[in-house]
Amino acid sequence: MSDLVGIPTIFMRGGTSRGPYFKADDLPKDPAARDRVLLAAMGSPDVRQIDGLGGADTLTSKVAIVSKSTRPGVDIDYLFAQVDIGKPIVDIAPSCGNMLAGVAPFAIETGMFPAADGETHVMIYNVNTEARIEAIVQTPGRAVRYTGNARIDGVPGTAAPIVLNFMDVVGSVSGKLMPTGHPRDVIDGIEVSCIDVAMPMIMMRAKDFGLTGYESRAEINPNKALFARIEPIRLEAGRRMGFGDVSDKVIPKVGLLSPPRDGGTIASRYLTPHALHAAHAVTGAVCVASACALEGTIAHELAKPDDANPRTIWIEHPSGQVDVLLRTEGKGADMDVVAGTLRTARPIMKGEVLVPKKLFAG
Repeated sequence: MSDLVGIPTIFMRGGTSRGPYFKADDLPKDPAARDRVLLAAMGSPDVRQIDGLGGADTLTSKVAIVSKSTRPGVDIDYLFAQVDIGKPIVDIAPSCGNMLAGVAPFAIETGMFPAADGETHVMIYNVNTEARIEAIVQTPGRAVRYTGNARIDGVPGTAAPIVLNFMDVVGSVSGKLMPTGHPRDVIDGIEVSCIDVAMPMIMMRAKDFGLTGYESRAEINPNKALFARIEPIRLEAGRRMGFGDVSDKVIPKVGLLSPPRDGGTIASRYLTPHALHAAHAVTGAVCVASACALEGTIAHELAKPDDANPRTIWIEHPSGQVDVLLRTEGKGADMDVVAGTLRTARPIMKGEVLVPKKLFAG
């Protein structure tokens, strides 16, 4: 293996996603070299990702890069990387709240943060969005517990709960709650709400595309005409939101919304953006939940009314529901948000991923 180098990793499920978690110090400092290494580690570009750890799905082609933080009041820094499957692209513009669920356990397991006896509170700084998230992990006997009775839709069985409290999430990329300045815009004849809370999103009515809004992946993913109709709207929305040309970016994401039908607050089909998420991104759930509380948005129009504060927003998705405990202050463009959600995580494999040594040097 003289021409290969091993990089320490813990391969983990975080929420409804999974991928390798790395210490930042174990990866190249140069972003271009780091991206080459991550592409090789995941087996991209290749639709099967046959030569790497990727699972040939956007939800399983994700990477968490973790380091001890030097920021005041913060314990751990987290950089998320979405590795494209078919193109040599590593996108660090968005974040991933599902992979975030594994960051605190990874930090404890690798000695970056000491566990308390009972439960451990870890303040995480998301480098992608410049936001803080408090993670609360079960650590009886100062060791992470992964087994428990918490259940999240989209993951079989139960596990120990991990609570995530999102702060500083308004304007995660654009710096504004409503990047276009309006709760609604019209693009190509379709009403849209462009909202940026934890994840920049374009929200539209599913019925405006001839959908019920309750379709499965098997129904939506093969619908090439649907994606061909949505993509020009997404590109124009990205421009209006201040992101420039987003043709090679995964932000803004797309939410196709409908009234709830299974006792939730709202139904959402979350596009990643060129395929339907099997469940729902956590950051996207925070954005949809916040839009439900923002008067004038499409989400507010479709959601089951609830003026409580805090309130629990239940978002129906293809695998069930995801809950967001939402606290808001102010109204309109000045609304601020703190959002909490429950996730689970567990390590799957611990070891080294082998990549060509030449990638470190270029």
